[in-house]
Amino acid sequence: MKEPKRKRKRSALAAGALGAAAAYFFDPQMGRSRRAKARDRLMAMFRRTGRRVGRKGRWLGGKAYGLRMKATHPVEHAKDLDDATLAHKVESEVLGGSDKGRISVNAEGGIVVLRGEVATADQMNAIAESVMTVPGVTGVENLLHLPGEPAPNKAPAREASARTRKTARTGAERVAETKQGTRP
Repeated sequence: MKEPKRKRKRSALAAGALGAAAAYFFDPQMGRSRRAKARDRLMAMFRRTGRRVGRKGRWLGGKAYGLRMKATHPVEHAKDLDDATLAHKVESEVLGGSDKGRISVNAEGGIVVLRGEVATADQMNAIAESVMTVPGVTGVENLLHLPGEPAPNKAPAREASARTRKTARTGAERVAETKQGTRP
């Protein structure tokens, strides 16, 4: 019994909505502009949907192409990179912009030289290890140091200057020796 009442209510509501729409669109004063506006909005919706479907299709096509290339070329072969390119590759892959200002990267014949200051010893070792994973790197010379410590490549120069200070004679001593004739 309730089913026929529901159907009648639905059909009455649908007929009322259809009548209101007809009165709205076929109004003698504003009906023409309302129909034109509705047509424009409907066409715009179809165009937007078409653009979205096209973008999604191009995205899926690119994704499928990438997967196909990844399947046909599963292993990246090491390329012969010149030293400058290898240094830039290490900077972008390992440092990624975070330590670029504090760490200098040079490459010489596939061997990467790291210079600069890092916060912790763990960070120093982690950077050196991750540089070895970059394709094209054959070795790493780690000259990184902690804050307050001298750079490792400066140690021999500091020792040599300390030795020369010990053995250096003052100018007055040299003049006195020259006058006495006992010059070594």
